[in-house]
Amino acid sequence: MTKEQIILVGFMGSGKTTVACEVGRKLNWAVIDLDDHISSSKGRNPAEIIEQDGENSFRDIETQMLAGVLSNNPRVVIAAGGGAWTVGENRRLIAKQDALTIWLDAPFELCWSRIKVSPEIRPLAPSKEAAQRLYQERRPVYESADLRIPVAENDSAEEIAERVVNGLATNR
Repeated sequence: MTKEQIILVGFMGSGKTTVACEVGRKLNWAVIDLDDHISSSKGRNPAEIIEQDGENSFRDIETQMLAGVLSNNPRVVIAAGGGAWTVGENRRLIAKQDALTIWLDAPFELCWSRIKVSPEIRPLAPSKEAAQRLYQERRPVYESADLRIPVAENDSAEEIAERVVNGLATNR
């Protein structure tokens, strides 16, 4: 199958989950939020796993779950966690499936404003300074995605999803 799986990547707070839902609706495809999938499968959310077992343990679980989702869902939009794309094994799994990776490129200040108001615990972003360092570290890896979709503060999820769907059409 070619390009019938879409993986949304980007920093925490970039809108991956919200946009994935909208893209899934437009394409009539399944939508899987990888972090939610991990939470329901493991009985603990990513923050709890990271805090209790460490980030490396979480990344191993994330890779296992991603492999399962990719092999069992032919037409799916996956909202990957903010760090999923930074793991080489995850990038190899995605490439092997010939899935289309789309980077939601939101500016740091927009991501941070969303992180601050989110009820979700973000152990890898305990402060603005730590989050900004992580954002800068991850940007070069995000840039390797197949397609970049700029995200601005006033863009609606529907507008961003439309850009994703248009990008899918040109990348098939």
